[in-house]
Amino acid sequence: MLARRVIPCLDVANGRVVKGTRFVDLADQGDPAELAERYAREGADEIVFLDIAAAPEGRGTMLEVVRRTASRAFVPLTVGGGVRSVDEMRDVLRAGADKVSFNTAAVAEPELLTACARRFGTQAVVCAIDARRLPRSAGGTLETPIAWEVVTHGGRTPAGLDACEWAQRAVALGAGELLVTSMDRDGTRSGFDTELLRAISSRVRVPVIASGGASGPEDFVIAVRDGGADAVLAASLFHRRIYSIDSVKKAMAAAGLPVRPVGEAAA
Repeated sequence: MLARRVIPCLDVANGRVVKGTRFVDLADQGDPAELAERYAREGADEIVFLDIAAAPEGRGTMLEVVRRTASRAFVPLTVGGGVRSVDEMRDVLRAGADKVSFNTAAVAEPELLTACARRFGTQAVVCAIDARRLPRSAGGTLETPIAWEVVTHGGRTPAGLDACEWAQRAVALGAGELLVTSMDRDGTRSGFDTELLRAISSRVRVPVIASGGASGPEDFVIAVRDGGADAVLAASLFHRRIYSIDSVKKAMAAAGLPVRPVGEAAA
């Protein structure tokens, strides 16, 4: 069985790492290159760098910040935010990224996933899905299926897409991995939305990264065990040193989940 990955996330705005709740009330958390270096040293399996202001501001990824980050963190780096073409993906990869994540641009132009996968391989194409739980319709019962809608532009805009259907379509188009964020849980420290994770992971044959809501090591275990996630991602828990990557991996190992020991993560 493949090792389950633990991934710190750097939400970047104006060249700085920030963190809030549901992408609002953002607070400065530090320099992305410094944090990336620290996480690589502390045992991160990968790092995700999301330029969360790029799509709302209608601009491209801040490549110089990506270069600085990649030069100091010798673990795989996924970069998202502001990539809207094959050429822009090329530029981000040249800046040091190993994978590129698409969210708003993929919803607007789904064929972009296919074009990028053909050029760079599906292993380099990640589709990020920000999902918000929909209320059950009037007259619904506990047996009424739960549904989630896709939101874009940093969680600001409903896309009119069912999250599970979009996940399946994104994989068919060429995405080699899905980064699934619960907008209801993001920054709330109320635990991952395992129902959302299971609904998506049970429908696709590519790795699913769980994001949004981690409060402690047990949540990472639950996301894998109950949600079917292949990797688990968190931000504020690590930024604020509430928990370490090592403590998360120890909890996962104690639960019988395969993880790469901290001493081997950057090897």
